[in-house]
Amino acid sequence: MKIEVWSDYVCPFCYIGKRRLEHALERFPNKDQVEVVYKSFELDPNSPVQHNGDIHDLLAGKYGMSREQAMASNRSVSEAARGVGLNYDFDNMRYTNTFDAHRLAHFAAEKGLSPALTERLMQAYFTEGAFLGDHEELAKLAAEAGLDKDEVLAVLKSDTYGDKVRADEDEAMQLGVRGVPFFVLDGKFAVSGAQPDSVFDQALERAWGERPALTVLGDDSADLDGCSDGSCAVPGGGKPE
Repeated sequence: MKIEVWSDYVCPFCYIGKRRLEHALERFPNKDQVEVVYKSFELDPNSPVQHNGDIHDLLAGKYGMSREQAMASNRSVSEAARGVGLNYDFDNMRYTNTFDAHRLAHFAAEKGLSPALTERLMQAYFTEGAFLGDHEELAKLAAEAGLDKDEVLAVLKSDTYGDKVRADEDEAMQLGVRGVPFFVLDGKFAVSGAQPDSVFDQALERAWGERPALTVLGDDSADLDGCSDGSCAVPGGGKPE
């Protein structure tokens, strides 16, 4: 079973949702047969790399609330994060444009390191105050996730993988995704948002249970172009004597 996850590295609920999915997978009896694929989604594609003010000011400005209200909202999110074992540090978060981080994720996917990079970038942003808009910082974190730092810097200095980021976002638009995290299980079932663990448990069980059965085409009684009862044990298809 394949699970596709649309998320952004600066989305606080995306990291919480990631953990809740992981916890559900730990309980899932068929977890060894599940592949998780991370997809690109930018909360604000037009965001500048550098912002004035901290995350509380940005939230207050975006939603027309006071700084105190923004801080209270962020405390609430921090409590939810602690519930899944994450310690958010909103006071030191440095919001930025994530397009380059998403490009880097596609490079990591080609190296089989997309899950490791996704975890490292989210951990660094939400708990360590890392600035994901800086190429050197991204390269350092990518190296910690197992990528070659020089190769990472070469990718970041180019425009490669930008088309893959846009393709993921176009696919999300076609699916009607308006917010993240967004989880698609086997292309049939979706979970929107950082839902409670029980929702992920139910989604995994239902998606697994409703996988299509194998359909065999043709007459299975005819022994044509197939091997059975040792008929392919020797060249020419004859049974061994």
